[in-house]
Amino acid sequence: MATSLKKAIGNKSAVVGIVGLGYVGLPLIRAFVAAGFRTMGFDVDRAKVDRLAAGESYIEHIPSDWIAECVNAGAFEPTADMRRLAQSDALLICVPTPLSDSRDPDLKYVEDTCRKIAKTLRPGQLVVLESTTYPGTTRDVMLPILASGGLNVGEDFYLAYSPEREDPGNPDFSADGIPKVVGGIEPNSLELAAALYRHAVVEVVTVSSCEVAEASKIVENTYRSVNIAMVNELKIMFDRIGIDVWEVIDAAKTKPFGFHAFYPGPGLGGHCIPIDPFYLSWVARRHGLTTRFIELAGEINTSMPRYVIRRVMEALNDAGKPLRESKVCVLGVAYKKDVDDMRESPSFKLMEMLLTAGAKLTYNDPHVPELPKKRDYDLSGMTSVELSAEFLAEQDCVLIATDHSAYDYEFIVRHAPLVVDTRNATKHVAEGRQKIRKA
Repeated sequence: MATSLKKAIGNKSAVVGIVGLGYVGLPLIRAFVAAGFRTMGFDVDRAKVDRLAAGESYIEHIPSDWIAECVNAGAFEPTADMRRLAQSDALLICVPTPLSDSRDPDLKYVEDTCRKIAKTLRPGQLVVLESTTYPGTTRDVMLPILASGGLNVGEDFYLAYSPEREDPGNPDFSADGIPKVVGGIEPNSLELAAALYRHAVVEVVTVSSCEVAEASKIVENTYRSVNIAMVNELKIMFDRIGIDVWEVIDAAKTKPFGFHAFYPGPGLGGHCIPIDPFYLSWVARRHGLTTRFIELAGEINTSMPRYVIRRVMEALNDAGKPLRESKVCVLGVAYKKDVDDMRESPSFKLMEMLLTAGAKLTYNDPHVPELPKKRDYDLSGMTSVELSAEFLAEQDCVLIATDHSAYDYEFIVRHAPLVVDTRNATKHVAEGRQKIRKA
């Protein structure tokens, strides 16, 4: 079986199936299509599948023209029919792995996908999990489900883990330009998974086990979470003593060694950094250990929206206005600049807190024309307002939550009576600096 699959991968006759057509799955399809493979895309959301089949992209940095071209050429076939999973030689799983309300790993999407695959699993298939998770998931959770039909891993089917490293909207690093870490359940699985990815990405880094590969992704994002928490805490302290944390970081990063710049913000966003460290905390608790750095970093980062709202209240108070009934426009609901990705965006928490406090809330985001209903927040129906001079002048406060490049910050500061800046986006604005408050 391994020999046949290896040959199919080598001559690119293997069909690559991607399960989960979101911010990870679609760029991965793009990488394999560019490498010359025929791909199938599976998703339980029929509305997504229908849009893709019609040649329409719902992710800003994946052009609709490209989707239409691939669908029409037969290089990409989207489907919601999970009975067709057997038609793919390799199945790469890119489904969400959120946290429960108690911050425990919620693997229901991974488990459900594995059960669907198990129903159609045939000899000669390779299954790879890309979703971020805790060490042991591939072996302890996925393998028993996939093997429940009687097939043997390493002989009949193959199983590996390769963590996604997608950075939505990053022009310097697309999916095919980012090295892939790959760990296999056993040697055949590792060899086949590595051979497949070598066609589509710039470099494959093989490791000794799935557990090492799983742990590597969590370490990457925990490193970022802890360092972001440090600068967030420093921002609060330096603000109290009258020092600009942004200027401090700019000075520190001139050192050519031993320092990597991280920047403060209104909270953590994206699917990975706000979530992944708590997978390690959960594993530690299972083994009777504590992860004090991780827990403290989580507390600091989670508290940042409250700090921002406090700064908004202080700024309005200085202007003789209460937050209640004040007109507040939030700029940016995406979790980072120049993308339409709203996963775990702190802007939603900020908006919820502003509404609870009685503010008259609006928002603008050039990448998000209308807010969808989200798992934890329901602001659906709100639409992005136009940032005219008249509209800005009517606001009591403009809160910069995401520093999109499309914003004309000089125009915004010129016409808004008060600007609270959480991203240092106005650092080059010279006129009207008395209106700006850092947060």
